[in-house]
Amino acid sequence: MIKNNLFFVLVLISLQLSAQSVWKLPRVEEPQFGKTQYVISRYGAVPDGYFLNTRSIQAAIDACTQNGGGTVQVPAGLWLTGPIVLKSNVNLNLAAGATLLFTKDKSQYPLVKANWEGFVQMRNQSPISAENATNIAVTGKGIIDGNGDAWRAVKKDKLTESQWKKLVASGGVLNKDGRIWMPSESYARGDQLKDPGRISPDKDAAFYESVKDFFRPNLLVLTSCNRVLLEGVTFQNSPAWCLHPLMSRNITVRNVFVKNPWYAQNGDGLDLESCSNVLIENSVFDVGDDALCMKSGRDADGRQRAMPTKDVIIRNCTVYASHGGFVVGSEMSGGVNNVYVSNCTFIGSDIGLRFKTTRGRGGIVENIFIKDIFMKDIPGDAILFDMYYMAKDPVPLTGEKRELPKIEQRPVDETTPRFRNIEISNVFVNGAGKAVFLRGLPEMPVKDIRISNAVFQSQKGVDIQEAANIQFKNVKVFASQTGPVIDVINGKDIRFEGLDYAPLSKLLIRVAGENSRSIRFERTDYSKAVKKLEASLGATSAAVSFK
Repeated sequence: MIKNNLFFVLVLISLQLSAQSVWKLPRVEEPQFGKTQYVISRYGAVPDGYFLNTRSIQAAIDACTQNGGGTVQVPAGLWLTGPIVLKSNVNLNLAAGATLLFTKDKSQYPLVKANWEGFVQMRNQSPISAENATNIAVTGKGIIDGNGDAWRAVKKDKLTESQWKKLVASGGVLNKDGRIWMPSESYARGDQLKDPGRISPDKDAAFYESVKDFFRPNLLVLTSCNRVLLEGVTFQNSPAWCLHPLMSRNITVRNVFVKNPWYAQNGDGLDLESCSNVLIENSVFDVGDDALCMKSGRDADGRQRAMPTKDVIIRNCTVYASHGGFVVGSEMSGGVNNVYVSNCTFIGSDIGLRFKTTRGRGGIVENIFIKDIFMKDIPGDAILFDMYYMAKDPVPLTGEKRELPKIEQRPVDETTPRFRNIEISNVFVNGAGKAVFLRGLPEMPVKDIRISNAVFQSQKGVDIQEAANIQFKNVKVFASQTGPVIDVINGKDIRFEGLDYAPLSKLLIRVAGENSRSIRFERTDYSKAVKKLEASLGATSAAVSFK
């Protein structure tokens, strides 16, 4: 009887623990459409890749919305077009074999007031856009191509010698040191200016026109929209960011393929900016910058907007080339919270889980829950939290020199960013430059990060700087390079429970900084390290305890 009672108690405890780990996911409303179809060829569109179909496609969209909604059908074919605007109750559906190809002719893209990297700015009109629309979709099995190579600058270091020579021979201009190709003189003029797109009274229409080519549009921008569906389509070759929902809600992204060249500057896959109630699932990203990115405006503009990205579900996605697989920031000044990420695979992404910000942003990132993440061949950090973001590629190019940031303590105010209450579990990494990198600010450490049930096969181990209340539970760190398994600078209340690491590691933990304290190890085999502890630069051995 006693054994039976004990068994039921253990079962009850197990169920309670399981119930605690079950996520209460947000609800996302999907759009619904009428059955009427509006085939673009009936409005004069021609699928020959030469005839410009902008008016015909827009006419079909306008007729659809004016008659109560339905589906605007794009049949198989190569449909050349300028920018189009989605309207309420319209499902733009691309049949298998259909390619919606946006023209290289930049005169077809008028300058409009838009948003870029969290600031209100002048931009060229996006190939596909919508504003204040309800019940909209882009669906099907076709391709949407932004012709981005006509817009983007390219770094020489990202191409082979033959590719570079071919690009330079095609036209365009080079920067002063000859290492960046730009598509036109107009682009080059804009590149020399600080924030040329920022709207201000001292800039007139002639000024904006003089640097028009510099204002690369995002492929798809949906502003202040509700009930949005992107499903099945391939979005590729964007001039800048690919998919950019902005201040929108009830967004579903399902079974899409987002593709940009790996060298594409600002070639982000999906940027959710100040959006809520979002589901992203079963999609593939192979891009030139961050893949699945959470944003909410930049600096004072983002704080004034005060619209966090929140209540987001991301599941069953795969990321190949990118600067980051799942990313928060760096423009997160309005905050990011209640994000749930599960069952995702990152292969070849520079960073796996990437949280980035810098002084001046402000904003609170909290309540982020991540589990069941699988990574392979990560050149940089498998998991990164960095509050010294430098707006550079996360992995330095060959020969590139970078200086460490100047470490100084500043007052805490509304411009101070915060990362806190983030839970990461069931992470398995086969190949990374570094397992974990946590770097906070002296005045605002990274806080309340929990990493559990993880296996890291990496060159370097765990690097913690300016962090507090960090927990590692049942984590294995198999680092191949000489150096400490754990490196801590000014860390406090850090706990390692059930840590495992490579046999004959030269040093288990190196601790530095006079603010380091309350670092604890439990249930760990210390005999596998040649040396257990090394303390320096103001830290003492009393900062670390072993049980």
